[in-house]
Formats: sequence, C-alpha cells, structure tokens
Amino acid sequence: MNGLEAKNKRERQRETLEKFIDSPVDFLVRHNINPNLLSYIGFFCSLLAAFFIAIGATHFPVWFAWPAPFLIFWSGVFDVFDGEVARRKGEETQAGAFLDSNLDRLSDVALILGMIYGNLLDFLLGFIIIFLIIMISYTRSRAENEEVDMKGVGLMERAERLVYIMFILSFENWIYFLSIIFIKNLILLFLAEYFFLFFILVFTGLLILTIIQRVVFTFKALRKSEVKVE
Repeated sequence: MNGLEAKNKRERQRETLEKFIDSPVDFLVRHNINPNLLSYIGFFCSLLAAFFIAIGATHFPVWFAWPAPFLIFWSGVFDVFDGEVARRKGEETQAGAFLDSNLDRLSDVALILGMIYGNLLDFLLGFIIIFLIIMISYTRSRAENEEVDMKGVGLMERAERLVYIMFILSFENWIYFLSIIFIKNLILLFLAEYFFLFFILVFTGLLILTIIQRVVFTFKALRKSEVKVE
C-alpha cells in the first residue's frame, strides 16, 4: 500500500461515514455529549459482547444469538461517534485520543478472550491474534512518533476487524443450527466443524498482512524523508 492508496482509502471512508453518521453526530453535538462518554459506552458494548461470546451465545438458538454481533456493531459505531463528535465540537485532545486508543485495545482483547473462553478459539491461536492486533496498533503508534501519517494504512484496521468478527459470528450461528436441523447433511456438518476455524485463520493471515503493509509503508516513508534531508 502506497501513500496515494492510503489517502484514497481515507477519503472513501470519510464519504461513507458522512452519509450515515451526519444526523446522529449532529444530535450528539447539539446535546453536548462528551466524546469520552461515547468512548466508554463503546467499550462497555465490547465487554458485553465478550460476555455473550464467552457464555456460548454463538451456539444459542438463532433468536437468542443476536446480542454479541449486535453489540460489536454498536461498539464500532460509538468508536466512530466519539472521534467525530470531538472533531465537530473542537474538543480533540491528546488525552482523549490516548483514552480512546487504550479502550480500543482493551475491547479487542476482551473479544478475543471471550472467544477463547467460549471455546471458539484455541488459547494459543487466540493469544497469537491478540499479539498481532497489539502489533498493528504499535506499528502505527511508532510510525506516527516519527511523523509518518498512518491513517488508512493497512487492510485490517479496527473498523474492518470488527465487521469481520461480527459477520463470522453471525454466520457461525446460522451454520451451527442448520447443521442441527439437517443433521444428515454432510456439507453442513463439515461447515459447522470447520467454518469458524477457517475464517479465523484467514483473519489471522490478514492481520499479519496488515502489519507487513504498515512496516513497509513506514520504512518507505522514512527512507524518502531521509533522502529529502540529504
């Protein structure tokens, strides 16, 4: 990923967001809602989602399995709201960004731990995913310390990760119960056994790819700046 691709990705994200969040963000701004409060609400949604995953909600009957993906969706929504409200109110601060970043990492870890406890993930694979997510965040933080603009760099930023997890949890539930209803269907039985594992391995690969993209992007940007200085 080069600088132009990252810029285009940011612009597409901004255009999409403005279509859907303009009215609710205006409502929050008019009612003087504190951006940090929105960060905490998003964090609480993630904790609740992790709890439902941990107790096996993914394998509840379909009509009881919706809380986990629903709460993950709202966690992502509030993660968008807090930054946008802060920007429109002119309250973007380093303290707020620090709080938001740390709550995001805690949310990510809580979701993966929920999957481990809920027997969706082997603990070793779960901790590898936690490590990769933290490394994605670290590479951005370290690059931005060197004044490299990392917005939009990498395939699996936090929004993409939440969407991916939300959908695989939803599909896992449907496949699991269809395999129970049509118990003799070998394809459904095979999918029920390996669907989540396959897509979580794909997820792991995409996380590794994101780290590589960020490292390469940062290295190129730093080398370019060094050439300009020379």
